[in-house]
Amino acid sequence: MRKKKIVIALGHDALGTTLPEQKVATKRAAKAVADLIKDDYQVAITHSNGPQVGMIHTAMAEFCRIYPEYTATPMSVCSAMSQGYIGYDLQNAIRTELLSRGIYKTVSTILTQVCVDPYDDAFYHPTKVIGRKMTEEDAEAEEKKGNHVVQEADGYRRIVAAPKPMDIVEIDAIRALLDAGQVVVACGGGGIPVLMQHHKLKGASAVIEKDSVAGKLADLLDADRLVILTGVEKACLNFGKENEQPIDEMTVAQAKEYMAEGQFEDGTMLPKIEAAISFIGNSAVRSVLITKLAPLEEEGKQLLGTVIHK
Repeated sequence: MRKKKIVIALGHDALGTTLPEQKVATKRAAKAVADLIKDDYQVAITHSNGPQVGMIHTAMAEFCRIYPEYTATPMSVCSAMSQGYIGYDLQNAIRTELLSRGIYKTVSTILTQVCVDPYDDAFYHPTKVIGRKMTEEDAEAEEKKGNHVVQEADGYRRIVAAPKPMDIVEIDAIRALLDAGQVVVACGGGGIPVLMQHHKLKGASAVIEKDSVAGKLADLLDADRLVILTGVEKACLNFGKENEQPIDEMTVAQAKEYMAEGQFEDGTMLPKIEAAISFIGNSAVRSVLITKLAPLEEEGKQLLGTVIHK
């Protein structure tokens, strides 16, 4: 009998910001993941890397500023570094939690590359702010390198594109590990964005929305459910207003209507709804749960959140 597959997308709240916070947060996330594994799901996990990749980019930029003989570190390499150290903490936390329950499963982190379209509109309109605050002089130097910068109240910051994921390079390896009964951490931070150039892959100066790649991963794995963990328990209509209304359940058609009304904020809930719609498509069996980590932590408690289906 085919085991049900589930893809879990861990947001910033499930990972923390600093290294000590991340250690604690991954232990909490591991308990929720272990509950699903105990229920005999095949589990793949992806995660955010917003604060972490920013810290790495800032650290490497400062290093090159102090030691100009070293080459600047591309965004794709910073993304790879963040996948490695978040995956390290996450897989060890899950392994420890499973062993404490007498469950013997290998947990693996796959350094994952995600193909993007070089002509994606996002490259012409970058929106993702990263890295340290810069002076006007530093900002001009960045622009001379071909990078985009934006002025903020107290300085300048670099901005990069957030293109849509087209394909996952290591999908066969991820699928094989899942089929072998392993727990897989993949596509961390949206994956390493790469451009296909004939038979070569070239890192792109971009970041991919974690939610978008979670939907793509779930689709390519033919998962039964995508669980997106975020900072709120449910998606809401009129969010932040007096007439705020939590959504318990909605169809893809309803989600599209709410999107057209502008109900979901760009950069927060909107990417999650878009990922849900893309993943479900016309399937009558696929579903998406948008929730926060807390309800998952209480063993035996019915999962709360917003359920989206066809």
